[in-house]
Amino acid sequence: MKKLLLLLCLIISTVTLYSQLTATGTYKSYFNTYRDIDYLFVFNGINPTTSIKYNGNYTTINWYKFSDLSTSISNQNENFNVENATGYVLDVDGVKTIIWVIDYTKCLPVFNSFLPENNPATQCDELKLDLQANVPLIQYKSLDGITHTIDRKYTLTYNTKEWNSSWRDKVIAIGNIRLPASEIYITTPPLCDTKFKIEGDQFAQDLQISPIPFIESPVYSAVAVEGHITTTAATRTELQEGDRPENSSVREGSAPLDIMFESNANVPVADFYQWQIFKENVLLFSRSDQAQRYTFTESGTYVVKLTVGNSYCNSSDSVTIKVSTSDIQVPYVFTPNGDGINDEFRVAYKSILSFKCWVFNRWGRKVYFWTDPQKGWDGTINGKAATPGAYFYFIEYVDAEGEKRSVKGNINLLRGNQN
Repeated sequence: MKKLLLLLCLIISTVTLYSQLTATGTYKSYFNTYRDIDYLFVFNGINPTTSIKYNGNYTTINWYKFSDLSTSISNQNENFNVENATGYVLDVDGVKTIIWVIDYTKCLPVFNSFLPENNPATQCDELKLDLQANVPLIQYKSLDGITHTIDRKYTLTYNTKEWNSSWRDKVIAIGNIRLPASEIYITTPPLCDTKFKIEGDQFAQDLQISPIPFIESPVYSAVAVEGHITTTAATRTELQEGDRPENSSVREGSAPLDIMFESNANVPVADFYQWQIFKENVLLFSRSDQAQRYTFTESGTYVVKLTVGNSYCNSSDSVTIKVSTSDIQVPYVFTPNGDGINDEFRVAYKSILSFKCWVFNRWGRKVYFWTDPQKGWDGTINGKAATPGAYFYFIEYVDAEGEKRSVKGNINLLRGNQN
């Protein structure tokens, strides 16, 4: 319990000490950020009056330099002048705080050139940027004399395109670029022409230096491509048809399934298009238009593949289309009594390419014929109500495999009471 209380007191003392340290000029302090020191003071320029001051209560106070930890260089509660690249120990009533001081103006980067590599054939999935710059190391020492190098983190920005149902402009900002480095690799090459910009580092941003040091590349001509298939199906509203494409977004349904395919490539970077349609891994169709319309008449599962590209890069996308198996369902009875329910002899169907239906009376005389499966017989003959009873039908149709089929049977006409 005593050890826990001692630890809490030490933590409270350290936090209190940190909150009571101030400095003159433009600076940024980093508390418990870097190994083996309590905090780092980074100044935007150090002159003879630049100082740090402890503002809390104390009984004894002493400042020491790393170079001589046995000799106090100040024992007053006053502004304590500091020097660049120097370590200090502040002792307040036995609580020691380790400090390192840096003048950022002595570490400013000098950017000379920033160029994308001139090798478009290798830039489909990764892009190398060549940077020529003098970026001084920022370092500090711990009390044991070990030198530590601080990562200088710069931000790389560039423009690209992003697909989210439609193309949108997007700014990519990569904020963890460590310099010095002569080569920077981008694993998401831009999809449009753009400039690349390096700016920073984190200390320049924290100090709000204006303008923040930066360099910008010449305009880079994009070569990476993407294509994104979107589909628009021709809709039908016929209630007798099962699996009918009721909205344009569907990718499965009753034949004939007519669909417009759009490539949605990042033009003008992409200038080549290839559409391929496969059924059970067998190529059925190949075209090179930017958009393509296709009518699926056979039942089954299809894969529609799009490849977009240019002289250097290509990209693929695919969608699956499913066409229903052919089917016809014929009722046993209909009641043409004007109540709006089952008033016509109609079939229910899906994936029918052509249709013919004949109705005969019991003596074999044709009483009705039609070719539209969405229509039917209303129970009249030459405009007069047909006699209730059994009638014979014969249906001939072409299914989604192109096969001619037929079905026959009896249909019962019942009148009942009319409304």
